[in-house]
Amino acid sequence: MALDGVVLDIDGTLVLSNDIHAQAWVEAFANHGYDVSFEQVRPLMGMGGDQLMPHLFTELSDEAEPGKTIASEHKELVLNKYRPQLKPTAGARELVEKLLAADLHVIVATSASDRELGVMLKVAEVEDLLTETTTSGDAENSKPAPDIVQAALEKAQLAPDRVVMLADTPYDIEAAGKAGVKVIAVRSGGFSDQDLAGAIAIYDDPADLLHHYDRSPLGQTAVV
Repeated sequence: MALDGVVLDIDGTLVLSNDIHAQAWVEAFANHGYDVSFEQVRPLMGMGGDQLMPHLFTELSDEAEPGKTIASEHKELVLNKYRPQLKPTAGARELVEKLLAADLHVIVATSASDRELGVMLKVAEVEDLLTETTTSGDAENSKPAPDIVQAALEKAQLAPDRVVMLADTPYDIEAAGKAGVKVIAVRSGGFSDQDLAGAIAIYDDPADLLHHYDRSPLGQTAVV
């Protein structure tokens, strides 16, 4: 079946940010007396804060203190202290240009806030290309819940069997699967092929996908 669009993740997919997010969480938790290691947090990248905090500490919620402040501090650390370390993934802009040139409807689906997304789009050098977005404000629950993917489909008026999602974590794959969407995964988020086993194809990064575009599910214009 021909593809009409692509649901696009940002963190780890177009921006090398997962390690930075993990370190920021470690620091934000530590500021409030919660001891957690980078190694404990890193495998959870791709989850939204509303899912990550109670996963690590059952008593925490992003809707009550101190969870609200921890989540806010994590965001500020990423956007301020660590912003100079944020870099685009290889081929990020070029792949988005290719998708748009192929007349695919491209919409962003991220668990980030509008403010965070604005920064990440600038880092990825695609803020002029990606204007249709869905963020944490459009979904009740973050990934791995399907809410944000479903919100993207509804906003773009796309059928789940006529799109693919480009993403980098097992939580993206889980969220997309619950929404009936297949995923092309990239390793730039730092997850193993075993972690990404639910994807229909796996590439190193956007540049690798672009290099193999014609033989990819995107180039074949069909979901396999």
